[in-house]
Amino acid sequence: MDLVSMYPITPATSASHYLAEVFHNIGGFVHQAEDEIAAIGFAIGSSFAGKTACTITSGPGLALKTEFVALAVMAEIPLVIAVVQRGGPSTGLPTKVEQGDLLASLYGEPGDAPKVVIAAATIEECVHFVIMARKIAETFRTPVILLTDANLATGVQPYPRPEAKAEWFASPIDQSPWEKGLDPFQWNEETGLSPRPIVGQAGGEYVLTGLAHTTESKVAYDRESNQRGCNMRSRKLAALWSTLKPPEIYGEPEGELLLVGWGSTLGAIEEAVDKGRAEGYKVSSLHLRFLSPLEPGLEEIFSRFKNILTIEINYSDEADGPLITPGNRRYSQLSILLRAQTLVDVDCWTNVHGQPMQPGLIYDEIIRRFNAMKGES
Repeated sequence: MDLVSMYPITPATSASHYLAEVFHNIGGFVHQAEDEIAAIGFAIGSSFAGKTACTITSGPGLALKTEFVALAVMAEIPLVIAVVQRGGPSTGLPTKVEQGDLLASLYGEPGDAPKVVIAAATIEECVHFVIMARKIAETFRTPVILLTDANLATGVQPYPRPEAKAEWFASPIDQSPWEKGLDPFQWNEETGLSPRPIVGQAGGEYVLTGLAHTTESKVAYDRESNQRGCNMRSRKLAALWSTLKPPEIYGEPEGELLLVGWGSTLGAIEEAVDKGRAEGYKVSSLHLRFLSPLEPGLEEIFSRFKNILTIEINYSDEADGPLITPGNRRYSQLSILLRAQTLVDVDCWTNVHGQPMQPGLIYDEIIRRFNAMKGES
């Protein structure tokens, strides 16, 4: 991508500062807007004109960008949104880490606004996931939210220096004449995909709004057009899902306890699993990168373990806390998503210490869970 549009916000500003130092060396452009709303509007304008752009922010900035994200969904404009999560709500813990923006990323718009949400687990993945995010955004004409967090944005991690490849880069803007008779939203009924007219293509001009529209991009209030538009935008997620592979299990493919994580907790979870397995505990883990759509095969994987437990840096009620019952307990964000999607009784263990997740704490919870299982048996 040639353009990043942003407004300063901790801890996302670390990425913007780095880009501002080096981006111009390869023709890139960093635009510091007057506020978060202007930043995403600038990026959407660039994407509409053919140069898919990225906007970088954190949780409060994502809240301000909400309406423009919905515009990109409705207008089917490619866009990459990098969200560097921090502690919340409100100003919260601006310099500390949290994984509290998952549900906001998935459901933060009024109405049905499906979008792709992915999460990098390492600093190396932050490099490659941006490339993947742009390609997905352009192929599916949709916003892609890339979730990172303060651990990844301000941390240090060694990895092999990648060699730049031609396929990393966007193709030149297509200015060939637009095919006559081809509509700007001529959805494929099976995949929901449609061709993408670029500003300047002769014959490709069309009016773009945030209103419900027909395949010709004409404003439509009839029930059939709105229903069809919702169907097609949702179908794109199903088309993307069909290309995904099941996540890899760390450890044995079956056992007593499966830990499920996402984002920067990868290393801590796997270190705790290694320690538990070395002591004879039948514990494994898997780490999700695609959160919308979710990676396939989860129901089958979960069926091979007696207990499923998410490990996250966001809030959940302790099951034995005062006044907490199975009926009113608030679960963590990934566990809510997995329970809804798989209909499996997924439990959770979380904290909001504002610190990187520590493997020792996860190991302690593994032992506690196995002791509880022994007591039940």
